[in-house]
Amino acid sequence: MSSGLLSRSTSPSSDSEWSKKENKMFEEALAYYGKSAPNLWEKVASAMGGTKSAEEVRRHFQILVDDVNSIEHGRIPFPSTRPRASGPKRYNSQVKTVQT
Repeated sequence: MSSGLLSRSTSPSSDSEWSKKENKMFEEALAYYGKSAPNLWEKVASAMGGTKSAEEVRRHFQILVDDVNSIEHGRIPFPSTRPRASGPKRYNSQVKTVQT
């Protein structure tokens, strides 16, 4: 486990806002303990140094699961992209360079 999982905070941050660092700590703790660990949300919250409560961690996980399910079931459309003015770049595998 990395030392980042042991950082301490005196007050929990907002449930709606998760920093990149908090997301990383969440991911690392979830990977470390596994989804079937007893008292998982308490363990993950503790590993995050008190920045989130066990309930906030559980809700964050559920939101991510719901998002993945929505994407997999086509309920979230892909964003539209604008074509490049010069067209797509092609990869030349023989010389391993990108050509425009």
